[in-house]
This record gives sequence, structure tokens and C-alpha cells, in this order.
Amino acid sequence: MISSSRAELYSTVAEGSWFMPEEGEVHQRTWMSFIASYDIWEERQVPQVQRELAAIAETIARYEPVSLLVSRQDHKIAVELLGGLDKHAHPIDLIEFKMNDLWMRDTGPVFVVNNNGQKAAVNFNFNGWGEDQAFEFDAEVADFVTKRAGVNSIKSSLVLEGGCIEVDGQGTAIMTESCILNDNRNPGKEKDQVEAELKRLLGLKKIIWLKGIKGKDITDGHTDFYARFARPGVVVVSRDIDESSHDYKVTRDNIEVLKSATDAEGNAFKIVILDTPWEINTKYGTKDFAAGYVGYYVCNGAIIMQKFGDEHADSAAKNKLAKIFPNHHIEQLSIDAIASGGGSIHCATQQQPEV
Repeated sequence: MISSSRAELYSTVAEGSWFMPEEGEVHQRTWMSFIASYDIWEERQVPQVQRELAAIAETIARYEPVSLLVSRQDHKIAVELLGGLDKHAHPIDLIEFKMNDLWMRDTGPVFVVNNNGQKAAVNFNFNGWGEDQAFEFDAEVADFVTKRAGVNSIKSSLVLEGGCIEVDGQGTAIMTESCILNDNRNPGKEKDQVEAELKRLLGLKKIIWLKGIKGKDITDGHTDFYARFARPGVVVVSRDIDESSHDYKVTRDNIEVLKSATDAEGNAFKIVILDTPWEINTKYGTKDFAAGYVGYYVCNGAIIMQKFGDEHADSAAKNKLAKIFPNHHIEQLSIDAIASGGGSIHCATQQQPEV
């Protein structure tokens, strides 16, 4: 079934034009990568990262199919951690492929659809977040997934990641300047050039730019750590409560920008603030720990979100998301090892929309 929001967009875009659906639209499946390389992750992190990836995949499989890229050497442990592949409500398909890291949101393609009932996938030329990490295998993930999905690939002149992109499905996007308008990805490109290309590829009418912050984490301040569309007109925003954090001011600046912003139709947003936890599990490291609740994933009928062991903050975030998504089950998982590597559940997933 086509939602009313997508039907409205269908009627406003040129025939055959591509656009990116909002994450809450019906999915055909979720794509993930099952890997925790000792070349990138610490020895104490690897086994727990694998367990958490399996838990995320199993939880999503209660609601929709999952396609999980896995290297040959990790296939056996993936099957063991998943408890077999035939016990889930929806299938988990293991697909052999060699990768560097697990962040499918960034390495995978961005799926788009059009009003002719077609689907395609955009390859945004992943380069290891500005060549900050080895990416020779991850650079091939987008094309591989596109081929396995059986859709055409759309090439872009831009270098960026899926975590940079947040859309409402009606022509409005939120993006951070610090990761996209950055010489480590798009040297020499002016903002108007970047906007024109993103509008063409993703069916956008308006981009709201957050300033973000460069160099403090490997992503240079991905949008999906700061702000997410719950639905058109409703934006969920992270607020860092630690005054010593570099994100303390950034997150407050984001809130002010979004409070005064409007969508492509000129409508103001309802802002829902999720405060970060104060307490976290330090067992797997704290240097790159991504402590925030905005990195949830919306799948068919469920919100898959993180918890950190801070009882008050975990509960407050869950309750707010339950109110925003009253027709979804809220699944709250511990992902302390994945978070210690700087990511979230959203970073580890990529949706393939139904047409």
C-alpha cells in the first residue's frame, strides 16, 4: 500500500523522477554487514560486536526480511549467533562478501523510487569518511548490494554516506555541512552545486543545513546522530547533557536551527528532544562512544533503538519514541560494543523500500 505522504509526493514530482522515501515507509528488506575486523576493532570489542549485530538482525527479522553480508571466515559464527536461519518470523539471508567494516548505512547504496513503480540505488562513492579508514572492500558494497537487489545503479559525482542524509519523504532533507561540504569528500564543490545534485538524485525541494563539527569523530558529524524525521513535520533531535562534550554546543545549535526552520511547504516543525544518557558501559572503550538515542532504526511495525544502562535516560527516550510512533513496537537493545566504535543501530542498517 502506498502511504498518503508518498502518494502526495508522487503527484508533485516529474514523471520518472527519483526520490528517496522516508524510512518509515514499507520496506522490502533491511541490509546489514556482519563483520568486526581485528584490523579495526579492539580484541575486547570483536566478540561483543558480533553478538550485537546478530541481536539486531534477529530483532529486525521479527518484522521484515534481513539480508546480511558476511565474509567466508565469519559465516560459521554468524550462523551460530543467529541460532540457525530458519527460526525467525522473516528470513535472514547470509550473503558472502568481503568487507572492511559493519556500517551498512554508509557503505551501502541509498535506494530511491519513482512514480512509474521503479526502484534504483544511488552509489555515493564511499571513501572511508574522507579516507580516515581502510575502505578498499567497503567501496564495493554499494554496487554489490544494488546488483543483489536487482535494481539499476545511479552514479553520483558526490562523495558522502547514508548517515549524512535524513529525509521526510515529501521533499525536505536535513544534512550536516561538516561531513558533506568537506574537502576530504567533495573538494572544490560549492554548496549550490551539492544541493543541485542531491535534489536531483533524491527528489528534494529543500535542504536544511546543520553546521555540524569536523574532525571530532570519524564521520565529521553525521546527521543521523543529531536529528531524524519521525514523520513529515516532526523532528527528533539529540541534546547532549555533558557540558564537557564537543557536542554540547553543537546539539543546542541544531535545536535552534530546527526550531526556526520550515519544510519545503513552509510548515514549522514539532521538535522532540532526546537527552543523551549520563551513564554508559565503559567495558568496551569510551573514546569514540556514541551515546545517544537518535540512532534508532524504523522497520515494518517496529522501532529498534538502543539502551545504555542509564535507567532514567533509557526509559525517557523509549517513552518519547513510543508516543511519536504509537503504532510501532519499541524494541530496545544494548549495543555497548557497537556504540564504543562510534555508531548506532541506524548506522548498521540500510532499508530497501517496497515499491
